[in-house]
Amino acid sequence: MKICRFDDDRLGVVEGDSVRDVTAALDVLPLHRYPLPTVDPLIANLAQVADEIRRIAPSAPLRPLADVRLLSPVANPGKVVAAPVNYKKHLEEARAQVEVHHNNQVAEIQKIGLFLKATSSIVSPAAGVELQHLDRRNDHEAELAVIIGKTGRNITQAQAFDYVAGYAVGLDMTARGPEERSLRKSIDSFTVLGPWMVTADEVADPSNIDFWLTVNGQPRQKANTKDLILGIAELIEFASSFYTLHPGDILLTGTPEGVGPVLPGDTIDCAFDGVGQIRVAVRAADGATGVAATTPETAGKKETA
Repeated sequence: MKICRFDDDRLGVVEGDSVRDVTAALDVLPLHRYPLPTVDPLIANLAQVADEIRRIAPSAPLRPLADVRLLSPVANPGKVVAAPVNYKKHLEEARAQVEVHHNNQVAEIQKIGLFLKATSSIVSPAAGVELQHLDRRNDHEAELAVIIGKTGRNITQAQAFDYVAGYAVGLDMTARGPEERSLRKSIDSFTVLGPWMVTADEVADPSNIDFWLTVNGQPRQKANTKDLILGIAELIEFASSFYTLHPGDILLTGTPEGVGPVLPGDTIDCAFDGVGQIRVAVRAADGATGVAATTPETAGKKETA
């Protein structure tokens, strides 16, 4: 099942090029008073909501997918857990490029561990990416996003996939610099999730998914999740050994080689087979600082009227 949020927080199920408005299925969710739960209510009650979706979907209003504005598939994630340098060739390129490592040692993921991104950085593909620091190199990173489905701590690899609700396309943006990753990657709009959540039962083998990313139609990244240094189960075990994972938490699994800069006006396309494809426009944020440099695609080109 492909479950989406769209327009004014409507709930939809995607069927080909159409979406059925199944917002009424949210009526099965429990009502809450302050203090609110520390989980995403939809993900925490996904089984009940999915049952209700199946019941009402045949008679639910059908709209063209192209006519709706898709939102991030998870409305209230408690945290975003991210895996740095989790593809061998990306580790090698990070160590080779001073623009990436800024004279800091780039250690293996087993040594450096994971990091957290602010949930305020999450946007939908339709919202686009806003670059705040134009005087810095701002890079794209295509990543499979794993959506945690139930609460767990000290989860073993053998149990890990029992804790997965579904998957989405993730775009982890980063502003290069000497500061900690969590700061440079938590800028508003720097965590793009979409276009929907594919429930775990529809992804036959998340450890073998082809994916790619282009900028303005030019290939940048192409890989398969089988190339992960720490696979999904290992990442869930690793993360849950430090903190409790909750329904709606997002796990970004890492990016392969080919990361590169983007500028205002660029368009990023990214797709994961069996999960989905997103298109993301890049623009300068209001009050952005600095002047944008050139990318390989724009270097040497003259502006035209």
